[in-house]
Amino acid sequence: MDQIGNPTLALLAARKSVRAYEDRPVGPETREAVLAATLRAPTAGNLQLYTILEIEDPALKRRLSETCDHQAFIARAPWVLVFLADAQRLEDWMSFSGVDELCAASGEARKAPREGDLLLACSDALIAAHQCVVAAESVGLGSCYIGDVMENWEIHRELLGLPRLAFPIAMLTLGWPSAQQKARPLTSRAPADLVVHRDRYRTLDADGAARLFARPEYEGLRYLEGCSNYGQHMYRRKLASGFMDEMRRSVAAMLENWKG
Repeated sequence: MDQIGNPTLALLAARKSVRAYEDRPVGPETREAVLAATLRAPTAGNLQLYTILEIEDPALKRRLSETCDHQAFIARAPWVLVFLADAQRLEDWMSFSGVDELCAASGEARKAPREGDLLLACSDALIAAHQCVVAAESVGLGSCYIGDVMENWEIHRELLGLPRLAFPIAMLTLGWPSAQQKARPLTSRAPADLVVHRDRYRTLDADGAARLFARPEYEGLRYLEGCSNYGQHMYRRKLASGFMDEMRRSVAAMLENWKG
């Protein structure tokens, strides 16, 4: 099929993160249509190992804007969704289905969710989140992923009333993009040959490292103190940051809790 003029490809190619929205709500019909499309996302074994929390309480949105690395725009977003990697509903279903009795009758121990179940649930939740993003884009909504919802797990567990086997893997803010956001240019991406490998993994070499972030928008960037190139700058800004330390701590604590 000739892909030129394909509206879906055009939509995906033009998508960008939007953090500023018009001051108008996302109406119930639009929400319902986007969520209906979201729930059609691919899922492991058709189990839908995710739950979506619609955050409507303004006070809760303000609190999340603080606990998710102090990002004020979260509180102003018209529509906020938290995607949970959720094995709790499946475990509850197993209990209601008499699986404990089944295992007892056959003398076997009931299998508990472990790391593999969590990764499947994370995959399900993130696939659904991106299906939501594409559906939202198709009706004119802008969106932004908030990975910082994985931080402060103990606080978020309490704020959102989460059971043991539900973990916030992603947050989406959605709304009608402001004029400035519509006009803002797209960010670039890495050269395709550095990301798409054939048959076997190809380790980054010196040439690839030089090309990875050799992009116009980074020319003239003022690096953090002591950094002489973009790699060092991003190490200091991202990997060695306080919020990444907290995310690592939070996820490690959640994993211990998940394993019981």
